[in-house]
Amino acid sequence: DGLHLIADLSACRPSHPGVMTEPAELEAFCLEAIRAAGLSSVAHLFHSFRESARDVALAATPIGITGVVLLAESHCAIHTWPEKDSVTLDVYVCNYGQDNSAKARHLSRLLIQGFSPGTVARHEVMRG
Repeated sequence: DGLHLIADLSACRPSHPGVMTEPAELEAFCLEAIRAAGLSSVAHLFHSFRESARDVALAATPIGITGVVLLAESHCAIHTWPEKDSVTLDVYVCNYGQDNSAKARHLSRLLIQGFSPGTVARHEVMRG
């Protein structure tokens, strides 16, 4: 069983705009938030869609990132849409052996704060 947190962020105005468009910046931000929340990163992959843009004009516009961090406790996924000033977050933790719910909620709060959204839609699902 576990806790699955989902958030849709809009009107994002992060203090470090690179977290919306630069994979290395988003990766560093996520890994620091995960550490600060007391969770454990096992592996991670962050992909910019700029590399897959075929149209040169499209490649010059802000293009989002998909990032996934495999946690010892489960996973964290994030998707940015800088052209829409929006972000979606997905944090899932298993509670096998110990309750990681507080850590998941803390991680979600840290990630949301980092994007400074104008609006947030949150959903919380108990799994299992």
